Amino acid sequence: MSEIGTLSYLIVDDVSSVREFLRQTLLHLGVSDIYEASTGEAAVNSFQKNLPDVVFLDIELPDMDGQSILKQIKSAKENAFVVMVSAHSSVDNVKTAISNGASGFIVKPFSPKKITSVLKKYQSY
Repeated sequence: MSEIGTLSYLIVDDVSSVREFLRQTLLHLGVSDIYEASTGEAAVNSFQKNLPDVVFLDIELPDMDGQSILKQIKSAKENAFVVMVSAHSSVDNVKTAISNGASGFIVKPFSPKKITSVLKKYQSY
């Protein structure tokens, strides 16, 4: 079972303050291997290049839909642990994300405690 700090992470969000908050939270948890992307295209490229263990993926990006990025990630690395991030937690969003292979779903704004609890799911993943 992997420890949270030894994993690699990709944070995908078009809002820099959200990426920064997640990055700071992960750093506080002892993580050092963090990649970031602000667009869908950059996210797919970074994922294919780095194959991170955990991805925080915004559902709404300016250039691509997070659900389609999720499908690309899962086809590249079937066991990728992808946490969808959204300001809109509609039942449809959550159902679609889970059916597309998402491992979790968190709603903005979120707390470090919520991030930690989602990552604990990874340990039993």
